[in-house]
Amino acid sequence: MPYQRQQQPGCGGCLLIIMLVAFVTGGAPALLSLLGTLLYTGLAGVLLFIALFWGFGYWARKKVASYEHSQTESHNRFVWLLVQILIHTAKIDGRISRDEISTIHRFFQQNLRYNQTQMLWVKELIKEASTSSQSLDTLLGEFKSVFAYEPRLILLELVYQILFTKATVPEEELEVARYIATFLEISSYDQRTIEARYRYHRQAGFAGGGDPGEGHYATLGLEKGAGMDEVKKAYRKLSMQYHPDKVRHLGEEFGKVAETKMKEINAAYDYFKKSMRDE
Repeated sequence: MPYQRQQQPGCGGCLLIIMLVAFVTGGAPALLSLLGTLLYTGLAGVLLFIALFWGFGYWARKKVASYEHSQTESHNRFVWLLVQILIHTAKIDGRISRDEISTIHRFFQQNLRYNQTQMLWVKELIKEASTSSQSLDTLLGEFKSVFAYEPRLILLELVYQILFTKATVPEEELEVARYIATFLEISSYDQRTIEARYRYHRQAGFAGGGDPGEGHYATLGLEKGAGMDEVKKAYRKLSMQYHPDKVRHLGEEFGKVAETKMKEINAAYDYFKKSMRDE
């Protein structure tokens, strides 16, 4: 039999002593009075706990409903589909682990800066998605029919972003990300650009730095050694695709995703303008 840590004594022995003292000092009436008090206060405590639990659930549901109503239909639908697709990607091996759920929670908290109310909403969406029987193709088909090319790029960015927060990125999940890109008719250039950028950041993180020029090439989706004409062409294309105004209707948090991407694109362009001018 394996060793088990001994538990500290509970209050059962103390209660027996109190009951014995009550019986000795006051007889049966005192004992019955004590039992009645314990029963009453215990029942009151249970009822109070139930009331508090129900009250918190009611408050949480009300907060979530108010938040949903304060957002646009496009925003709510985008997040709902995003969660469904993320859960589908995580379940590619036939199950979804607690660690994968925690990764999705952290993603919304840290990357999208969701507050407590938003997280309550996301957790409800995750529960729904975890038991959903909708196929990935059905979800992607709805996404493609509702959202234009730029929101599709943001979706793919977010899928890759959460995949590369994992310590090890499963190849089968990368295949799902590539399938999502193909289904949503995202160009192979754009898909490779997104994946190359996240691969570079992962490798640079492990290496403790990395060549900044290589990182900027990855941001623009270019091969190392590309000339200034190719840099300008890639910059113009990406800056149009990731302009925050094109995804502002999805919600403030996704506008910020586009803004962050634009900062990276601008930084890459500025780097090559300076470095190629100095050559």
